[in-house]
Amino acid sequence: MATGAEPGAVDARPRPLPALAEVVRTVAVLRGPGGCPWDGEQTHASLVRYLVEECFELVEAIESGDPEAMLEELGDVLYQVLFHADLASATPGAGFDVDDVARRLNAKLVSRHPHVFGDREASSAEEVVAFWDDLKAAEKPHRTSILDGVPMGMPALALADKVLGKAAKADVHVEPAAVPATEEALGAELLALVSGAREAGLDPERALRAAIRGVTEAVRAAEGATPPVE
Repeated sequence: MATGAEPGAVDARPRPLPALAEVVRTVAVLRGPGGCPWDGEQTHASLVRYLVEECFELVEAIESGDPEAMLEELGDVLYQVLFHADLASATPGAGFDVDDVARRLNAKLVSRHPHVFGDREASSAEEVVAFWDDLKAAEKPHRTSILDGVPMGMPALALADKVLGKAAKADVHVEPAAVPATEEALGAELLALVSGAREAGLDPERALRAAIRGVTEAVRAAEGATPPVE
């Protein structure tokens, strides 16, 4: 079917999404009167463990390269979003539903991409990354540190990578160690470090988190902020 778009271009025109509307209704039925007792008892807090599990299962599906597994796990993650949104719609004081979630997301996507929806220019991913921090700072003026908004509950390795990237912007650097040339070799070396830590009775997760705290304190000191009390 002809769309009028240039060859190879993405047709960005809206299209009906009946299945999405149907699953929103299904979640509402499950949580509504006469629905599933388990669903009806859940809270935002009680659902956290399932959200974390589903995200990790999606990561595993992506890494496996299995499209069918990805399809299923993306659905499970979507279910978590719809569940939380429906729960919020029925919670006094929350005042939002899935449409509000989508509206807020769309507004963020448009504001974070002025090179697509506005008059700013960016011809490479590097240029986009370079001005994202400025956009975020304008959107969230209450943040006083480049570390604000970093989820400190992330797994230690992912958190270390995130914090080091932020720290470099505050001119706080950690001397890099020599690393192997491939990710396969790097993975083996990291695994060997964990094995050595186990043999020595050390907790590598806790050790890395302690080192990260040192970096965050150095960043906040460089920014002139007082390290938060834990």
